Amino acid sequence: MEQPTSASQSATMAAIPQGTQLALQMPAEPSAEDLQFAQQLGVKHVVLWTDGAHAGYDYYASRRQIYEDAGLTIYGFGNWDVHNQDAIVLNLPGRDAKIEQYKQHLRALGRAGIPYTTYAHMANGIWSTTVEQTRGGAPARGFDLAQAESGHWRDLRYFMPLSHGRAYTEAELWENFSYFIREVAPVAEQAGVRIGIHPDDPPGVDLAGVPRCIFGNFAGYQRALEIADSPNVGVCFCVGCWLEGGVLMGNGTLESIRAFAEQGKLFKVHFRNVDAPLPHFVETFVDDGYMDMYKVMRELRAVGFNGVAIADHIPTMVGGPRVSTAYTIGYMKSLLRRANEEAERP
Repeated sequence: MEQPTSASQSATMAAIPQGTQLALQMPAEPSAEDLQFAQQLGVKHVVLWTDGAHAGYDYYASRRQIYEDAGLTIYGFGNWDVHNQDAIVLNLPGRDAKIEQYKQHLRALGRAGIPYTTYAHMANGIWSTTVEQTRGGAPARGFDLAQAESGHWRDLRYFMPLSHGRAYTEAELWENFSYFIREVAPVAEQAGVRIGIHPDDPPGVDLAGVPRCIFGNFAGYQRALEIADSPNVGVCFCVGCWLEGGVLMGNGTLESIRAFAEQGKLFKVHFRNVDAPLPHFVETFVDDGYMDMYKVMRELRAVGFNGVAIADHIPTMVGGPRVSTAYTIGYMKSLLRRANEEAERP
């Protein structure tokens, strides 16, 4: 595969933080209050998303300047228009155009000195069933496999029984992924940008005729990373998705973190919890699910993770999203401090 140029490599690798850092998902068009909120929380890194109309070097570079002026570093930047694309996953008309758009996204990130982007490979989106309540009546996303009717990505909706008119085989899915990743991995290397692949949500089950066989279990991830065969293709490890899958993942949450880290493939962590594994789960506060999230933070410290952990899919508290985010970041900061202090004790 093509090797990254020294200029792109140095520009992007310099933005990879040492040790586990906490990050916020922030708007690409932040208000002064948004920036102040991040500063008050004491985070140093942010993750942004935009759409295809804005994606490109000029926009990425301008966002970087805005955030750097506020003392914040953009760790990752995603483009919704090249994320969860059924044309790529299922080899539909327009596939090659979407792949070319993805390559342009990677090249623009590299030029802008942004080291990372998250990618998800779901043909029919994220599936939920109804808003449920978690602690204190906080509304939260729920999913019950027995009641599953539709998935979504952005404004698109996908419905049972066959979201794309027919059932697809696992062999087709693997062939399509191989085609995609072999096209984009060399570009990621040349640009000096890391691609972290997010698990299917929910993982481990077939939905509307599309198997979730690649990023719905540990063995699928391992095979996919071997196919990619690139230092720039790794894992966006969503703890919540891994907990959703439970035994269907084929490897435990902590064990999987350790395995991916040992391979140098752990690029980013979505730090969230759920009340139970499939077939029915509800997203919860980080301190109120079936995983002790301190064990996750301790494992990140133990494996020497260099990257960011973000607060993700937070139930809505009284007072709105900023209250929920502040609570979660405060809790994560305490867990990280404890993990660091325990690791540093003689």
